[in-house]
Amino acid sequence: MSAPAPAPTDQAPQVLRVLICDEMNPGNLDHGGFQIDYEGNMDRAETLRRLPEYDALITRSRTKVDRELIDAAGPRLKVIGRGGVGVDNIDLEYASLRGLLVLNAPESNNVSAAELAVMHLMAAARGLTRSDRKTRAGEWDRKFLGLELKDRTLGIVGLGRIGSMVADRAQGLRMTVVAYDPYVPDSKFERLGVTRAASLDGLLEQVEFLTVHTPLTEETTGMIGARELALMKPDAIVVNAARGGIIEEQALVDALHSGHLFGAGVDVFVDEPPTADHIFLGAPNLGITAHLGANTREAQERVGAEIVSRVLAALHGDVSKGAVNAPALDPKTLEALGGYLDLGEKLGRIQAQLLPGAHDIEITFRGEFPVDPAPVVSGVLVGYLSGSTDERPNMINARALARERGLNLAVREQTDSPDYQTEVIVKVSTQGPTQGPDRARTRTVGGTVFGKSPRLTRLRDYRVELEPEGYILIASNQDKPGAVAQLSTLLGTWGVNIAGMALGRAQRGGEALFTLTLDEGLSAGQLQAVRDLDVIDSAYLVRV
Repeated sequence: MSAPAPAPTDQAPQVLRVLICDEMNPGNLDHGGFQIDYEGNMDRAETLRRLPEYDALITRSRTKVDRELIDAAGPRLKVIGRGGVGVDNIDLEYASLRGLLVLNAPESNNVSAAELAVMHLMAAARGLTRSDRKTRAGEWDRKFLGLELKDRTLGIVGLGRIGSMVADRAQGLRMTVVAYDPYVPDSKFERLGVTRAASLDGLLEQVEFLTVHTPLTEETTGMIGARELALMKPDAIVVNAARGGIIEEQALVDALHSGHLFGAGVDVFVDEPPTADHIFLGAPNLGITAHLGANTREAQERVGAEIVSRVLAALHGDVSKGAVNAPALDPKTLEALGGYLDLGEKLGRIQAQLLPGAHDIEITFRGEFPVDPAPVVSGVLVGYLSGSTDERPNMINARALARERGLNLAVREQTDSPDYQTEVIVKVSTQGPTQGPDRARTRTVGGTVFGKSPRLTRLRDYRVELEPEGYILIASNQDKPGAVAQLSTLLGTWGVNIAGMALGRAQRGGEALFTLTLDEGLSAGQLQAVRDLDVIDSAYLVRV
């Protein structure tokens, strides 16, 4: 079906055409200035044939938007919309190279996902799965005693959009809510009335219910394992309605079998659909749903209407919502700023590991840049926000995500650069008193570009010079002989190779800082062993 197009006149602007080729509920299709054609199950041959006539394409997961389809579209296509969260069916890299904007609508299912998590909490607390199974088998078991949620403590890992909604609903059930999210500023915790846990271990030790709402990254994969579950109070309840693998599957099943956990609920698996012999299927007191977080009528209606709205806005130049990729910059800008864009993202990524959850971020450009360095600001934000938001940050949406996160952004320019022709300085700060364990903290890093290659030039007040690649061990010590030698010896005993080194000091005999580029990372225990060396004052490991 198609919305009626405006009657053509000599003065009428060109009608923009949108093709919806997958099944969804797109809502109202009558929008002035647009012709929206809805073909819910258009076959691939027909899509390839008709796509050159359209300015935008909207899909769900059925249609594979690969190189063949993108090339067939021709020069008229400008926007690709994906109803829902995932974009696995779209070749993002090729779409970006072709200058096509890809949008999605991840927020549309937030309410549904949050409600499903709360449902799992309640079902596990009352033994719903257990009672249902026994009753169907003819066993009338009224002896089982469940748990109330009222006055219990709920722990939330990840206080993004969905985690915040779960917190709100849990407070409505009169639960006490504690959360762990190092990437969220204190102001958001205060606004939500949620207590901040300083560490994941600190959270687990005090909560009776736990739910996770964090993206699946290298850092979060397996973040709740056997050791972490053992930290929780006996008879705790654990829910994973976020991503399979955040909670280790075998560890969860073992904790249920041992009786350490009262119950659990899962909506996600590492591999979906699960095999018939999956360990979850025989686990006691475990409620299972088939990745239904987004599957409500209301969510599906919102997905269709929202992705249509975003695509139409993008065709009119508003790309502030839902951008998944960043179309390639024009060749002139990319040639001039390519190395600086890479540098900015790496500086942001370093800062995210040195000081997550910052309240303020200040970016200073020193020297005369070949073109306006404004895109580098987005690059810094992409690096700082990567892996810590519900949406994947990119050059288009980074500023909007930073505002949502509560980051105050300041950009400064200085025509003089005392040490290099150009330099980018990134300073991040937290809020707090000037004294005490919760005092405000600041971290500063800086870099420049040699040819096309980024270089790290500043850490705190120290001058360094090294290539920001791989793992970087940042250590401070008193400027005395032997510190580097002792650390190098320790790394050698672990078989960790040093690829590069840079030294810096404020004054002779005072505090010094040195950085080591390593071929591989260190475990938490190894990093602590470095910190325990008498010659080391502090040590941090970052991955660039």
